[in-house]
Amino acid sequence: MQPISITTRKADPMVTLTDAAAAKVAQLIEAEGDTSLMLRVGVRPGGCSGFSYEMFFDTERNDDDIISEFGGVSVAVDAESMTMLDGAEIDYKDGLQGAGFAINNPNVSRACGCGNSFS
Repeated sequence: MQPISITTRKADPMVTLTDAAAAKVAQLIEAEGDTSLMLRVGVRPGGCSGFSYEMFFDTERNDDDIISEFGGVSVAVDAESMTMLDGAEIDYKDGLQGAGFAINNPNVSRACGCGNSFS
């Protein structure tokens, strides 16, 4: 009897958008007037804690991108950033204390006070 090789692939997206975040991104894309835009999320060296998040609209898909869709919004994350964003959730809050996107990243061991950089 020969051994059976099984390859498993994570079925769930590794970075998720809440419904509120997907709705806000869709609203911003609509305001831009370019339906080919997707949200690109990444991690780059920098900031007071070592790494910082970046989010921007993009139309280019790279070979190493991991693409997920939430509420009609495409989200692209490059493979290198994904190692630090696996399991992260992007939310959008609009309240008395301000409005904006927040990233809840379970991989963060230390974050700065502003919440924009981490290690």
